[in-house]
Amino acid sequence: MKRFGWISVIAVFLALSAFAFGMISLQTRKAPAAGPPVNARPIYTEASHEGVSTDSPSTRAYREASAQMHQAMSINYTGDADIDFLRGMIAHHEGALAMAKIAVAYGEARDVRNLADEIIVAQEAEIIRMKILLARHEDTPAPDARP
Repeated sequence: MKRFGWISVIAVFLALSAFAFGMISLQTRKAPAAGPPVNARPIYTEASHEGVSTDSPSTRAYREASAQMHQAMSINYTGDADIDFLRGMIAHHEGALAMAKIAVAYGEARDVRNLADEIIVAQEAEIIRMKILLARHEDTPAPDARP
């Protein structure tokens, strides 16, 4: 017992007690009643909101940017994981870039606009890098490709 010391024994006892208390309290706690889902709507909402004139200009811009991004991300897969990744991510980043530009144009919060400005710079650089990588990999046959 001297090897561990009384402080170590007490520390282990307190840790086990806290763990046991947590396990007991989990078993006795009632699950909260399930209420209606919050903001439960389909992810792809463009079709259900066509012609809605109550949307703000920023909402209309976000909807358009989202629709364009999802359409662009619907790529024809090649079976080459590298090329498919780059094509999908370029479209994804271009969508993020469009959203950031909308935040700069319509946003009021300075900190959000600053973040959007940072995202614009970062996404533009990453898009350029991915386009260069894509060009390099599209010109090179896949390692497992047979002539």
